[in-house]
Parts: sequence; C-alpha cells; structure tokens
Amino acid sequence: MRVKSGRADRGSTPARTVREHRNDDRHAAVAAVDGQWLVRGKDGRLTAYARHPEGLLRWTETRPGGPEWSGPDLFVIRHLTNLSLAQGADGYVHFLGRRCVPKKDTQPVVDVMHAIQYQSGRALSGWHSLGNPRRNTDQAPGMGAPAGVVSPSGLVHFFVRTAAGGVMLRRDDKDGKWESWHNMNAREAEDGMAVTLGASGAVDLLVQGPGKAMHWRQTSANGGFSREQDIPVQMAPASVTALETAPGRCTYYWTDPATGGVVAYRLGGWVVPLGGTPAEGPVSVLRAVLDGYDCTVLAHRDADGHVMLAACGTENEGGGLWWSPTGERTDMPPALAVDSVGRVVVGTIGADGALYIARQNAEPGLAMAPAERV
Repeated sequence: MRVKSGRADRGSTPARTVREHRNDDRHAAVAAVDGQWLVRGKDGRLTAYARHPEGLLRWTETRPGGPEWSGPDLFVIRHLTNLSLAQGADGYVHFLGRRCVPKKDTQPVVDVMHAIQYQSGRALSGWHSLGNPRRNTDQAPGMGAPAGVVSPSGLVHFFVRTAAGGVMLRRDDKDGKWESWHNMNAREAEDGMAVTLGASGAVDLLVQGPGKAMHWRQTSANGGFSREQDIPVQMAPASVTALETAPGRCTYYWTDPATGGVVAYRLGGWVVPLGGTPAEGPVSVLRAVLDGYDCTVLAHRDADGHVMLAACGTENEGGGLWWSPTGERTDMPPALAVDSVGRVVVGTIGADGALYIARQNAEPGLAMAPAERV
C-alpha cells in the first residue's frame, strides 16, 4: 500500500476545567494517554487527550472534519502516573487512571480513578476511586496501569496487573454498581496488556509474560472468561497491542526483542515480521478503507522520535508493507483515527507539548497532508 507524507512533499474528586490555553506553555502535555488517545464522538468530532502534571488535557474539533479545534482544556486530577480511556457504543468516554498519592510516614496510596465524558467537548463527571485489589497490603503500591473496554450494553471492564504478577478484573453491572474484584488466575504477568472488544461484544485479553503471552476470551458479551493456551513468544516490554481484523479474530502486534522490529500474529498462524524500528511502547493500529479496500494502518515512533506510518490490506501483512516517515518527531506514541469524512488522521504531541494533526489528502493510497499545530 502506497504511503506518502505531506511533510516529505513539504474517593471522589470534583472535575475542574481551565479553558483555552492554546498559547500557554503552562498547559503543555507531558505524557500521552495509554493506548488510543484520539477518538471520534457520536457527533462526528474528533477529540485528543494527553496528560498534564495537574491532570488531563483535551482538544476537541469545533465541527466534524475540522480543521479548527478548541482547547486545550484542563481537567484537574493530581498524582496520576498512568491514564487510559475506553469509548462505548454510546459515545461515552471512560477514563481509567492509576493514582499514586504520596504519604509522609507510610507507603503511598495507589488506586484506580474513574471519570466519564458523556458528550464531545462537554465537562467530565467527578473522579471516583475504584480501589486497589491489594488494598491495605504491602503489594498495593505495585499495582499496574489499568486497561479497559466498554461492552455494547455500556458496562465497563478493566484489568490491572498486581505486584505479584497476577491479573485482576473489575467491572460494573446493569444497575451501575461495581462488582468485586475478580482474579483471572494469572502468574508472572508483566507490563503490557492488549484488551479488545469484538463485534460480538465479547472481550479478548492478551497479557505479556516471560517468554509467553497469556490469553483469555469472554465466553459471551458481559459473561465469564475462558483461559486459552499461552502463546510461546518473546515480546519487548509493554509493546503488545491488538485489533479485531475479522469477526471473532484478533491480530496482535508487538516488538520482537531479537530484531527490534514490529511483528503481527494471529492464533493458529505464524509470526509475520513487519520491519520498522519502534521505540518503547506499542504501535498504534487502525482499520480504514483506502482506495476502496479494507486496510490496516500502523504508526509508531522510531528510536530517534520520527513518526513512521505504514498500511497493508487487512490480514495481508505477508504481502509486505513499507514504513514512511511523516516528517514529525515526538517523545510520545502517536495516535490514529478516522474523521467524519473518512480520512485517516495522525495525531502527535510535539516537543512543545502541543497537539499536531495530519490528515489524509485526496491522492491515491495513504497520502498525508502536512501536520498542523492545533
């Protein structure tokens, strides 16, 4: 698939918003949100999120398809070490954060914080603590970052790694109450989870471990989980991500520690090398229609911070793909989305902490216009 860059051509905590700091360096992003941080709302507008020392930053398209944006808006929630999001079919965006509050004479208090954005550009709900599966034990500070999904019925599922290498699940129920923690009976879990919601509404979970990946599948939407066979593979730390590429079937992507390149894998198949030289963390993956074909788009930053882009026919990685530089540099993972008119969009956070957006242009293949600072 032809890829061409435009640059080459050329408890409860109340939410508080501070609006429109476009030229204010005090409101620059310092870290990316884990996973897919560029999403499209029910009204067709894209929204981008990043972390700030005081909490969450948000930029929102002023109308579907842009190009103008509002923000950044700041939502205060202190002491976050990680933040991820999960969007439901209703458009609601759920935020799941790992919070670590230091204490003077004892170990820090570590818990998962949750908030909801109900509509694009609107205020967030208050932040509420969802606890820690090892609360009041020596293991509490070792809890990992949460990763989650939202079922078609709107129920949130999220997972965390424990200090002892276990994996715990917590989810809400139909009455809006949170169930107790559920032990997934894992051992030796490491940082790195790929949580995917299939078209059937069932959740697929892959967790990195030493020389293996542990795999669970939900037996039905909102149902229990079945432990599948471990996959005997080597993965670079916290590099795995996943994408449903056919009904009920995921393609998993990670960095091979031996070669330093990206690979793709589907259950029952072979590990397919995709090349590239990604920096730490997972690649961003997306399905999009390019020239009338169902394609998979991938983006990562290389060891020097250059943002690299590639595309191939979905589940046709064996046909080859070529990484092309976008011309942007970043210290944070890029994000991918499709806007309201079907264009692929690449989002990056620059060295200045600002949001940069590049959109697909009208040329054949995956040709990107130059990125613009929001």
